[in-house]
Amino acid sequence: MLKFASTVFAGAFLLFAVQPLIGKYILPWFGGTPAVWTICMLFFQVLLLGGYAYAHVSTSRLSPRRQAVLHLALLAGAVALLPITPSDAWKPQDSSHPALRILALLAASIGWPYFVLSATGPLMQEWFRRTHPGRSPFRLYAVSNLGSLLALVSYPFWFEHQFSRKTQAACWSWGMLAFVLLCGFCAVWFWRRNPVASAGPDSAPAEAVIRPAIGRRLLWLALPACASVLLLATTNKLCQDVAVIPFLWVLPLGLYLLTFIVCFDSPRWYSRVAFGVLLVPAVAASCWTLARTDDVPLVNQVVIYSAVLFVGCMVCHGELYRLKPHPRFLTSFYLMIAVGGALGGGFVAVMAPLIFDTYAELPWSLGACLLLFLIVCALDKGGLAPSGWRVFGLLCSLLAGVALDRTWVWFTGWLKAHQERLHWSFPANPSWRYVEQLHWVIWLGVAGLVVRAFLKRHSARPRRWHLITCALLGAALWWIGATLWTQSWRARQGALSLARNFYGVLSVREYERADPDKHYLVLQHGRITHGLQFVEPASARWPTTYYGENSGIGLALRHASRQQDRVIGVVGLGTGTLAAYGKKGDRLRFYEINPEVQRLAQERFTYLKQCPARVEVVLGDARLSLEREPPQQFDVLALDAFSSDAIPVHLLTREAVEIYLRHLKPDGVLAVHISNQYLNLAPVVDRLASHFQLQLASISESDDLSEEETEWWHYASTWVLLTRNEEFLRQPALREARSEPGAKTKTIPLWTDDYASLFPLLQ
Repeated sequence: MLKFASTVFAGAFLLFAVQPLIGKYILPWFGGTPAVWTICMLFFQVLLLGGYAYAHVSTSRLSPRRQAVLHLALLAGAVALLPITPSDAWKPQDSSHPALRILALLAASIGWPYFVLSATGPLMQEWFRRTHPGRSPFRLYAVSNLGSLLALVSYPFWFEHQFSRKTQAACWSWGMLAFVLLCGFCAVWFWRRNPVASAGPDSAPAEAVIRPAIGRRLLWLALPACASVLLLATTNKLCQDVAVIPFLWVLPLGLYLLTFIVCFDSPRWYSRVAFGVLLVPAVAASCWTLARTDDVPLVNQVVIYSAVLFVGCMVCHGELYRLKPHPRFLTSFYLMIAVGGALGGGFVAVMAPLIFDTYAELPWSLGACLLLFLIVCALDKGGLAPSGWRVFGLLCSLLAGVALDRTWVWFTGWLKAHQERLHWSFPANPSWRYVEQLHWVIWLGVAGLVVRAFLKRHSARPRRWHLITCALLGAALWWIGATLWTQSWRARQGALSLARNFYGVLSVREYERADPDKHYLVLQHGRITHGLQFVEPASARWPTTYYGENSGIGLALRHASRQQDRVIGVVGLGTGTLAAYGKKGDRLRFYEINPEVQRLAQERFTYLKQCPARVEVVLGDARLSLEREPPQQFDVLALDAFSSDAIPVHLLTREAVEIYLRHLKPDGVLAVHISNQYLNLAPVVDRLASHFQLQLASISESDDLSEEETEWWHYASTWVLLTRNEEFLRQPALREARSEPGAKTKTIPLWTDDYASLFPLLQ
C-alpha cells in the first residue's frame, strides 16, 4: 500500500499547492478582486471533475495494460508542459470578460498537469482495489485529503514567505517531476501484475451488489455541491472585508478538506445527533453576524464564519459518507462528488452574479444545508435519537423565543409609528414599562414552556421521533428563510440601483428626499462608501466623505506647488468626488477597473459632468494601465482603490510604487488613502517611503471633531502624503494637520509582490 499512498499523497500535495501559488501570481493582473480566486476555484473543480471522469471511464472500459499506457502518456505530456509560470502576454488589456481570460490563462499554464494530478486519487484507489481485494480503498481518500491539507497550511505559513513566486513555481515543477516518477512506477507495476479475478469490475455477480438508487445518486451530487457553495461563499465574505490573500483562501479550503479527512477516515467521527444539534445554532449565528457585520470585530467574524463552514461541511460530508456505495461503484461515487463540487463552484462563480444583485450565496447555502439535512433525516427512518431530540428541541425553543421576541419588537415598533392613525397608544403604567424592558425573557419562557409541554406529552411515543425531528428541521428552515427574506428586504430599502458583477456589489442609495437641502445620494461598494453627493445644484459640487478640503487629499490638491494647469491622477473613480477640485485648464485622469462604477458615476452622479477640467477615465487595472502608459507627469496622484474593507495589496508593494513614481513630477505628491476598520496600513506606507527616500506626512480627520469644526458629510479619514518636495510639506496648513506615525512602524518588512503580510497590521 505504501507506493499507492505515497503517490496519492504527493499528487494531492501538488494539486493543492499550485492553487494558491497560481492564484497569487495572477491576482494583480485582475485588480485583486475576490472573484479571481472564485474563478480559479471553478477552474480547479472543473478539471478535478475531468480527472475523475477520466479515471472512471478508463478503469471501467480499458484493460489494465491500456490504462497504464494511457496514463504514462499523460504523465509524459504533463512533464513536457513544465514550467507552469504564466506568460506576461496573458495580462489583460482591458477589463472586459475577465472570467473568460482567467479560465483561458489557467488552461494554458497548468491545465494539463492539473488534469493529470486530479485523476491520481480515484485512479490509484481503483488500482489498489483491484490488486488488494478485501482491503478498503477509502483510507487512500483520507491520505489524499491529508496531503491537500498539508499543502494548504504550508503555503501561507512557509512557502509564501520563504520563496519568490518564480522560485515557488520552479519548486513545484521539480515536485511534479518526482510525482511523475512515483506515478509511473505504480502504472508499470499495475501493468505487470495481473489483478486477481475477484477484483475485476465485472467479477461480482449482478445480484450480489445492488446498484445505488437514483435518489441516493442525487444526494451524492447535492451534498458536495452545497458544501462547495458554502466554501466559496465563505471565502468571498472573508476576502471582501479584509484582503484577497492566500491565507484567507486556504483557511476555508483547509477546513473544507479537514471535514473530508475526518468523515472519510472513519464513521465514528461524524455523529448526526451532535452535528445536527450544532447546525441550527450555527446557521442562526451566521445570520446574526451577517445582519450586524459592522458591529462584530474582525476576529469574531473569522471565527464565526469558519465554525459555521466547518459544521455545515461536516454535515454534508458526513451524510455523504453514510451514503457511500459498494467499492464496485467507487469511481462513479467520486465522479458524482466532483460533479457536485463543480456545480457548486459554477453556481458561485457564474450563476450567482447573474441571479443575485447582492452576495446572497452564503445565507442561502446555509439554508440549503439545513434543507438537505432535513431530506436525509426524512429518508432515514431513524431520525434523531430521543436524547438528541431533547437537546435539539431546547435549541429550537431558544430560536423560537428569539423569533417571537423579534416579531414582538417589530410589531410594537409598527404600532408606535402608526398609533395616531390607529387612535391607540401604549399604556403609561409602570407595569408596561417592565414588559418593554424584559420582553425577551417573556418570549423565551413562553417558547420553553410550549416545548416542555410537547416533550412531556410525547415522551412515551418513540415512534414519532422521526416525524418530530423532521418537523423541527422544517420549522428551523422556515425561520432561517424568513430571516433571510427580511435581511434582503432591508438591503433594498432606499436603493435606487443594485448591481453585481465580477468586481463586486454596487448600490446607489437615496436619503433625505423630503428635505431638498439635505437630499443626497450615496454609492456603496460592499460596506464601504465610495462617494456622497447632494442633489441640490448649489451643493452638488461640494467635496464630501473622505475627500473634504481638510482631508489629506484635499490639502494636497489645494496646496500643491502648481495650482494652474494641473495634472491629477486618481486610482479609483467612485462617484468622481475628486473632480470637485478640478479647475479650467486642469487634466484629471481616473483609473477604474469596474465598468459598472463608471456607468453609475456618469448616470447617477454629476461630479464628472460638472467638472470644468478635462476628465479622462481609463478602464482597467490601474497598475497595469500605468505600467503600459508613458509618464503622465502628475502633480498629484491619489491612490484610493478600496472595495468593501478589502486591501488592494498589489497596489501597495515596492514594484507598484516604482510605477507610480515614474508618473509623478519630481515635486509631485503621492496621496495614499489608508482608512481601514481592521488594519493599520500606516507602517506599510512608511516602510515604502523609507525605501524610496520620500518625505512623509500622515493626515487624519477624526470623528471626534465638533459640528463647528466639521460637517456631517465629511468622514473620518487617514491619508499619507509622499513626496520629495520638502517645501510642500513645510507649508503651515500641512504642518498643522500632519500627525506622527505609530511606534510600530519600524518593525514592518517592506511589502513586495512576493511578500505582503497583514498579520502585523491587525488592530
